[in-house]
Amino acid sequence: MVDLVLSALDDEGVLTLTFNRPDTLNAWTDAMGRRYFDLLAEAEKNPDVRAVVVTGAGKGFCSGADFKTLNAIQSGSYDGVPDPRPNTFPTTIRKPIVAAVNGACAGLGMVHALVCDIVFTAAEAKWTTAFPRRGLIAEYGLSWVLPRIMGQQRAMDVLLSGRVFTGQEAFELGLANCAVPGGTLLEEATGYARELAAYSSPASMAVIKRQVWHDWDTTLEESAKAATQEMLASFGRPDFAEGVASFLERRPPNFPPL
Repeated sequence: MVDLVLSALDDEGVLTLTFNRPDTLNAWTDAMGRRYFDLLAEAEKNPDVRAVVVTGAGKGFCSGADFKTLNAIQSGSYDGVPDPRPNTFPTTIRKPIVAAVNGACAGLGMVHALVCDIVFTAAEAKWTTAFPRRGLIAEYGLSWVLPRIMGQQRAMDVLLSGRVFTGQEAFELGLANCAVPGGTLLEEATGYARELAAYSSPASMAVIKRQVWHDWDTTLEESAKAATQEMLASFGRPDFAEGVASFLERRPPNFPPL
């Protein structure tokens, strides 16, 4: 049986997860989603994993929900068992997740790119929300995420039109951290993830990730107050002592795993 999500951990602490339905441009199915989320949950528990890269096999990142599933839903014959974990599940994983969008990134696939923490894209990759052109709405929190990432007017454009745009434009719109030639994409994304694994404290990254994803719902005063408590807690961690020592000794840090 074909593994729907491939998993490979390198010696530098970077786990690469690859959606593996290339014949469908990695269209999303319940089974693929369960496998992906299971692997993320395992990565969180594995002290050897310090960062995660997510990409797609073949020519697509994820082309959205599988049309067989959509047809079954439309006809009333859908009998699948959706994963109880929401599509925003990656935001709850304490380790940084880097999306490497290598090709088609549509609908639900776009959701899964944008719930990663960092987004690299091939400049020539094709992006689209697709929803209004399928008679659907802004799904899985995109109406909440997109205005905060790119501003309301730009979000309205890509949501209402469902138009196709390139990875280069995705970068210009603020949806991706950078756009690179497809041939160097995985190398660039993995290199970035390896730098996080080598130089950033796992404990610090876990707290920062929680702060960023959850502080959108708080006031500035509440966020600052919570940050003060987090900072005081960080003073007592071995990561702080190691971070200062490595700086003073001019050597790479040796932070403990989560």
